[in-house]
Amino acid sequence: MNDANRKEANEYVLKTAKEHDVKFIKFWFTDILGILKSFSITVEELEGALEEGMGFDGSSIEGFARIDESDMVALPDPDTFQLLPWRPREHRAVARMFCDILRPGGEPFEGDPRYVLKKNLKRAADLGYTFYVGPELEYFYFKDSKGTEPLDAGGYFDLTPLDVATDMRKETVLILEEMGIGVEYSHHEVAPSQHEIDMRYTDALTMADNVMTYRLVVKEVAVKNGVHATFMPKPVFGQNGNGMHVHQSLFKGEKNAFFDSNEKYCLSDVAKGYIAGLLKHAPEITSICNQWVNSYKRLVPGYEAPVYQSWARRNRADLVRVPEYKPGRERATRIEFRSPDPACNPYLTFSVMLAAGLEGIEKGYELPEPVEQNIYEMTEAEREKRSIGTLPSNLLLATLLTEKSELVRKALGEHVFSAFIQNKKIEWDQYRPQVHRYELDKYLPVL
Repeated sequence: MNDANRKEANEYVLKTAKEHDVKFIKFWFTDILGILKSFSITVEELEGALEEGMGFDGSSIEGFARIDESDMVALPDPDTFQLLPWRPREHRAVARMFCDILRPGGEPFEGDPRYVLKKNLKRAADLGYTFYVGPELEYFYFKDSKGTEPLDAGGYFDLTPLDVATDMRKETVLILEEMGIGVEYSHHEVAPSQHEIDMRYTDALTMADNVMTYRLVVKEVAVKNGVHATFMPKPVFGQNGNGMHVHQSLFKGEKNAFFDSNEKYCLSDVAKGYIAGLLKHAPEITSICNQWVNSYKRLVPGYEAPVYQSWARRNRADLVRVPEYKPGRERATRIEFRSPDPACNPYLTFSVMLAAGLEGIEKGYELPEPVEQNIYEMTEAEREKRSIGTLPSNLLLATLLTEKSELVRKALGEHVFSAFIQNKKIEWDQYRPQVHRYELDKYLPVL
């Protein structure tokens, strides 16, 4: 944003805050693990904050791997100013803005996930591309945060009798739209008490901000209704987990760079290279897209979660799915990457997906033939014959693959790359010595 545009945007924020009698403005940013952080200022501080930012302790961005206190500056992005509709109406209004994190001298802080995504989007822009994404975030409603008692026994697209879950989903959609976030679909998902709201695709930076907002709105509405919402990847054994299938495409101006009517499946060479890049680099970006110990309880065969490096048009078990082209819908040509879960850091996840896709385009990776048959029913020898690899099966294996990846190191930058690896090793070391219910049930009676 140039100085003139920023000045105009700042003036709009000040004017809007005055018109709506805003008293508090929440400054939002995320840590390396994608946890939303916030502090508030009063409207009296707003003009100065828009110009110079507000100081805070930057060690809060490091996740588990906290460093010594370090001064940072949160500079609000005026384009993200929104009133918070769930706040009580009888009090003065509250608004929020996402922030870019700067060092005290004004240069960007390389540990800021939003800055990481901006860097990767600039790389795409330098090649002439705009990166669009449309993620589908699944979540569960439970009676409370202490257990997994569902609110309903519905299934995929079920129209359950009007109940608290239906009303909460509707209320969530209305709040998102009031905050300028377009919604395409909302429906019941496969597992009991599992739901999904799909946001309308937009540019990746806006969408990463939208994902952070979406997760908070879902939880706020649940709390208001006396229940608990969770994006935990696999909260219930034996049921489908929560995924975040990410539809994505590259545009050059108004033209979808993934579409070519003269090519097989209407996929351009750019699209084929992009898919090939995602497939090849999928194992090394898995710890970013699936960053929790629990993520790997979802990435197992049999629950619609992809574990094999394959692509297809119709088969929803593959890692990459290409929705079939419909005449007149060239702009909708896209690919769907199905392994990420909704508990990821969206800024980092969109960054590594884009980096893998661009690598495939720039280096001319060859796209293998699609796999339309059920991969889960293939023998290991059959999969090996077709060169179908697998995703890592636990967080440690995934982290070690990422640690060796020059692609991820380059995409995240040295600060975030090193801090992320350290965070994941800490998490694994905390998880490894735990004694779980399965072990007690299986071994205590007989050993």
